[in-house]
Amino acid sequence: MTVTADSNVRVLVVDDHLIVREGLSLILETADGMELVGEAADGAAAVRLCRELAPDVVLM
Repeated sequence: MTVTADSNVRVLVVDDHLIVREGLSLILETADGMELVGEAADGAAAVRLCRELAPDVVLM
C-alpha cells in the first residue's frame, strides 16, 4: 500500500455490534486522511466487501 499526500486511507469497518460499527464509522468520517468505504457485520460480508472494495485497512 502506498499512500500519497493526495490520497486517503480506505477503511472497511467490521464488527458484529452495530453500536461499535457506528462509532468507528463516525470517527473515520470526520478524520482527515481517512475514507470509510464500507461496513460489515460478519466475516462472510467482510470477505465479500474486501474483494469488492479493496480497502487499504480493515478494522475488526
